[in-house]
Amino acid sequence: MSLPSTFEDLVEEANKLDLYKNLVRQLNKDFLLANINLDFHEDVLPTSLKLLLHEAIYKLIQEKFTEYLNLLYIIDVSEKQVKALNGEDTIKLSEDVMFLILQREWQKVWFRNKYK
Repeated sequence: MSLPSTFEDLVEEANKLDLYKNLVRQLNKDFLLANINLDFHEDVLPTSLKLLLHEAIYKLIQEKFTEYLNLLYIIDVSEKQVKALNGEDTIKLSEDVMFLILQREWQKVWFRNKYK
């Protein structure tokens, strides 16, 4: 499995395989496990999902760093990938982390669908 390299590619692949709603459900599940109050409607538009998730990650980094780290642990985002990101610009960092989260959630959904 090769991971999509852009948000648009990820959404396109998820829609093509009819797994977009599963991706949103997985996000909701992991945010709930991390005890973060963020719940996306299954029919959320991809642009809205991207915007809301980016905003949530930004706020976590700025205001609730421990919860942010816990979320990354629960989702199982690669520590190596996160450390490789440039942390000078928090807005850009939160956007990059948001995409890493979506990639990891997509991996889970894709594998679960392929090997069910």
